[in-house]
This record gives sequence, structure tokens and C-alpha cells, in this order.
Amino acid sequence: MSASEFGALALPLLALLATAHLLGALFVRLRQPRVAGEILAGVVLGGALLGAFAPALSARIFPAAAGSALGLKHQSVIGFLYNLGLLLLMFASGAESNGLFRREDRREVAWLTGLGAGLPFAIALALAPALPLDRFMGEAGQRLPLLLVLGIAVAVTSIPVISKIFHDLGILHTRFARLVLGVAVVEDIVLWAVLAVATAMAGAGALAPGVVATHVFSAIGFFAAGLALGPPAVQRITAARWNVLARQSPVAYAMVVLLAFTAAAAALDVSLVFAAFLAGYALIRERDLREAIATISKVAFAVFIPLYFAVVGYQLELTRAFSFRMLLVFMAAACAVKLVSAGLGARLARFSWQDSANLAIVLNARGGPGIVLASVAFDARIINASFYTTLVLVAVLTSQAAGAWLDHLLRAGRPLLDPGGAAGPDRRPADAISRAPSG
Repeated sequence: MSASEFGALALPLLALLATAHLLGALFVRLRQPRVAGEILAGVVLGGALLGAFAPALSARIFPAAAGSALGLKHQSVIGFLYNLGLLLLMFASGAESNGLFRREDRREVAWLTGLGAGLPFAIALALAPALPLDRFMGEAGQRLPLLLVLGIAVAVTSIPVISKIFHDLGILHTRFARLVLGVAVVEDIVLWAVLAVATAMAGAGALAPGVVATHVFSAIGFFAAGLALGPPAVQRITAARWNVLARQSPVAYAMVVLLAFTAAAAALDVSLVFAAFLAGYALIRERDLREAIATISKVAFAVFIPLYFAVVGYQLELTRAFSFRMLLVFMAAACAVKLVSAGLGARLARFSWQDSANLAIVLNARGGPGIVLASVAFDARIINASFYTTLVLVAVLTSQAAGAWLDHLLRAGRPLLDPGGAAGPDRRPADAISRAPSG
């Protein structure tokens, strides 16, 4: 890429970043999640609005939309920044999720995961004979992969979007956030494994058990090793006398740890999202690095993470075939099943009715994983364009609803978890915030 081509890249980045911050700030003033405004920024700049009503201006700002050589280069750079923003988001989430999967949380996480994800997935499969699957089916024309995707779409919970909402509201350090993220991580490991099965079946027409089993066991083994062995290993390396980088440039060292975890995950064909989360989690015990992590997070949440969510919105193909009826029916059914299942799991975990409602509403957010699921399934020709659009919109709308509900609770001074409840011994005052955060 020449200097002039690189200079031209400033225009689309300016448009994405500035619009993301402007709409994010507007949504905060409207008492809505900032992340919803950042995603909307991409929608405004994408083909549904700017591309439809001002195509010449859209092609000038985003030459990739016109299919030019310069546009393809810009697309590669923006794609890199998109993935970097996602990794930094998960890194910051891991670093702030101190004590995830604590022993005292295992029973609650087990109930919330088993019923909150397992029951919706089972219900979706059980109701398959009564569903008009032809309306959802893609060009692959395979019923079982479509059923698996449908089950995932009903059961999935977002990690990236929920993490961003927790950060914006200042509650990422609370037990409520720890429980939700713990459940979301376990759900995603299982559900991504199911998606791997679905895409393998759709692509080959027959399942390759050895390949799928290797992928699943690699993901589970990597995550388990990262939780159990990552923190003590990083702690020893950080304290080693030969580790000059950790002492002279803590910010660079933290980034090196992130890249090391990412490279290891790539070598094992494991989701890089989990690697970034585990890298942050491994560094949280290092008090000397907390300032460095805070510096990285500040830059990430100012630049790269808003770009990530803006690109998510930009990639939404809202001009494709769209069925408003399909959206309403699927969203109502999927939300009802997820809310009841997660609420039942919370009640069996001995949470109060109010706590159960709060947990169920937040676990109903599908966010980034819902969007990725839609993209992967559509590219694999498992689902059609209409159902693709439905899945994306359901992911965005459920995430916005979860963020709006949490903001309402905090502004009303109501606790996320009852400090006097019987759900567990960790009843820190941070879970009962009496005012909303300023930003």
C-alpha cells in the first residue's frame, strides 16, 4: 500500500470512529447502551442508509463497496482493525473479570448454563417437526445442520457485547458480571463446537468425526489450561530476572502476552476470542501490570473497540431479503424460551425472583456471537438471506434490551443481585450500585 493509498484510508476510519462516538454518546444521553449506538453508526454508514441514499458519497468514503483495488486494500486494513478491536475487548474483559469461575459460583454457573443454554437448544430441536424449515433453509438444503444452527441461535449468549455493556456501566467487576460471563463462556465453548459440526456437515455432506473431535477437544483443553495454568505460568515469567521487558515496558509486555496467547490459539485452531480473554485473565494477578492494562484498555475503548462495533454494523446486509413477520415470530419465540429457561435455572440455583429476572434478561443478549453465527451459517449456505437478516437483527435488539434493562436498574438504585439473597457468599456492595455511572 502506497503512502497515498494509506492516506486515503483515513477517510473511512474517520467516518467510522467519529460516527461511532457521536451515536454512542447520543445513546448514552438517551439512557441506552453506548454499544448500540456504535453498531448503529455502522448501519448508518453501510449499504442500508448511506449506500442506498447517497451511493456516490458512499463509494467515495468506502471504495471497498465499489469493488475497486484500493477498496480491497482498505477492506484488509479495516478487517485487521476489526479483529484487533475484538481481541482487545476480550483482553480487557478477562483482565477485569477477577475471580471468574470461583468455587462458590460453580453451582450457579452450572444451573444457569445447563438450563439457560441446554433447555433452549433441546426445545428448538424438539419443535423442529412443527417448524416451517423451508423458509429458513439455504442452498445447501440440509435439514440437520439447519436444526443445529436454529438451536444455537435460540440458546447463545454474547460475550463481547455484554462485556462492553458491563464496562460502559461500570459493573464489570461485580459478581453479577462474573456469573454472566462465566455462563456465556461455557455456553460459547459448547455452542461453537455444535456450529463446527453443522458447518462440517453442510460442507462435506457427511460428518468427519476425527476432525470435529480434534477441534472440540483442542478448544476445551486450551481453555481449561488457560484458566488453570495460565495465571501461575505468567506470574512466574513476569517475576523472572531475565524478563527485562516486564520491568522496562509493562504495556509492551502485556501486549506480548496477548499476542502469545493468540498465536497459541491460532496454532491449535481455537477461537482467538477465548485466547484474548485468557490472556487478560492470566495478567490480572500482577499488581505491577494493572496500570499498564488500564492504559491499554483506555486506548482500546477509545479507538479500536468502537471501530469493531461500527464495522459490525457496517457489515449488516439489511438490504437483503427481509421478512418482518419472520423477525417478530422468531424473536418472540426465541426470547420467550431463553428467558424462561435462564430464569428457571436461576431459581433452581436459589436466586430470588428479581435476581432471576435480571440474570435471564442479560443472558438473553445474543450480540456478537449471534452475528457471527448468522454470517458463518449463511456463508456455509445453511440458512437463506431472510433468516440471516433475522438472526442479525435479533442479536442486536436483544443486546440493546439487556443493556437498557441494566441501565434502568442502576439509575433506579436497584441491586443487580440481592445482597441478602441465598445465592452465594460473595455479596459485595458493588452489586448494589445506588447510582448510574457517568459515562
